[in-house]
Amino acid sequence: MDLCSSLLTSCLSSSLIKPQLLPSSLITNSIIPNCTSKKCKSRHVLKASAGPFSYQKFIHFALDETKRRTLLVPSPLQEKYSSMTAMDGTTELQMLSFQAPKMRLLRSLSIENEAIQILDFAVFSRPEFDVPIFCANFFTTATMNIIVLDLNPLHNVIDQRNYKEKYFKRLIPLGLRYSELFPWGGKLTSESLKFFSPIVIWTKFPPSQDRYECLYSAFQEYYKVA
Repeated sequence: MDLCSSLLTSCLSSSLIKPQLLPSSLITNSIIPNCTSKKCKSRHVLKASAGPFSYQKFIHFALDETKRRTLLVPSPLQEKYSSMTAMDGTTELQMLSFQAPKMRLLRSLSIENEAIQILDFAVFSRPEFDVPIFCANFFTTATMNIIVLDLNPLHNVIDQRNYKEKYFKRLIPLGLRYSELFPWGGKLTSESLKFFSPIVIWTKFPPSQDRYECLYSAFQEYYKVA
């Protein structure tokens, strides 16, 4: 699990102390208690959420944008896992996993039902390409949105100024523009902060169609510069 996922997990547990890494199976089972390999039926098509807002368009944009740049190939994980429906008949768990010549992994996990929507999306380059990790972790309920969007640096941007200058100096105006739209979500430990970039969007806000559209715009812009 990457840093964005860890931070989201910390938020959901109402603690912003050092992020705790949870196994994917624990997260899945805590959200969809009836979802097991024997109790879920596998599907291979994306299904839109029944709610008024869906993170599926974020995923579709990222895939379309990536296909414009490179050839995406389904990873072995994609062949094994795709989509599942919980026994309640309304909760959809959808997984995507791809590789590319310069991309070690593009992976997406989305969970949707009438009560919650979760998106965990990340892109990892191959080790020989020293570029930041794109990550988007969004948690939405009827009353609150918890958002983390970042280009996770591979090195400490506080200590390694050359790395910070190389990747983030030109992006500071982008981060400042969205920081005006998305206020800082709350206190983080200094230990956690060093793992995030200067343009990280860490915010919380109540449901709002205008905010969702702003978030989609931020997702698009951050992804295009990734």
